Amino acid sequence: MVVKIENLVKSYGDFVALDHFSLEIEEGEVFGLLGPNGSGKSTTMNCLLSLLQYDEGTIEVFGQEMKPDSYELKKDIGVILQNVAVFDELNVEENIDYFCGLYIKDKKKRKQLVEEAMEFVEITEYRKFYPKKLSGGLLRRLNIACGIAHKPKLIILDEPTVAVDPQSRNKILEGIQKLNENGATIIYTTHYMEEVEQICTRILIMDHGRSIAVGTTDELKAMIDLGETITMELPELSDEIRSLIEALPHVIGVEYDGAFLKVRFSKGKHNLIRLLDVMKEHDVTFRGVHSELPTLNDVFLEITGKELRD
Repeated sequence: MVVKIENLVKSYGDFVALDHFSLEIEEGEVFGLLGPNGSGKSTTMNCLLSLLQYDEGTIEVFGQEMKPDSYELKKDIGVILQNVAVFDELNVEENIDYFCGLYIKDKKKRKQLVEEAMEFVEITEYRKFYPKKLSGGLLRRLNIACGIAHKPKLIILDEPTVAVDPQSRNKILEGIQKLNENGATIIYTTHYMEEVEQICTRILIMDHGRSIAVGTTDELKAMIDLGETITMELPELSDEIRSLIEALPHVIGVEYDGAFLKVRFSKGKHNLIRLLDVMKEHDVTFRGVHSELPTLNDVFLEITGKELRD
């Protein structure tokens, strides 16, 4: 077990930020930690790193209790925060060397690790550039290099792809998967559900400081009622036809915005056939039809009742 948190409680006066929160992360996982703003994700990470004192509970990392002076444990942890944390006065190579030097004192070994980190995030050609001269994507990649140069076994990534272009985002995600393939256990927080579905082996959804649901993407999708959503381009929808659609088996929601009809069905067969039969029998003109299975965002909305960025 790489991380084991049991019954963690953290309060700020009358506000309970963590309410008997627990999680377990196995070696080799890419573990997604999701929750709306204010759910307790940052508090959890700060407690995990022993940067914040908590009221109750226990935290173990690599089978040992995590404490403020657990320096040997912390050497095996890499942290990449949402806000880029590098020195403007140092160039790319110097920044990576500085952060690597916090853990690795041998200069020869550190030089090799810095080279490997630059190659890994593909910024070697920018080694003499200062942060202010880097694009947003390159700056994010530098930030990651600073956090992983010392070869940590556990890597915490907090929103590493915020405000980067699609190409840089793909590079970052590919790099995270490669880190995992090379043996690192990853804790990943993001507001981009498609990233979680792409790279995370297991996911925990938290809200109000509690664990709401945990499992693989497929396991989480199986927890909700939604089976599929059918979208149809429709120039008009009468109250009569809408009532007929709402009366169909398995329908759990109907939305119409004047151009598109969206029908949400619970798990069941022949939903599309029944919907098309209604349109045909009543000579309703429609154009495109699209059926979509539940996404992780659907799971999140149904479980928490709010958007991830709320």
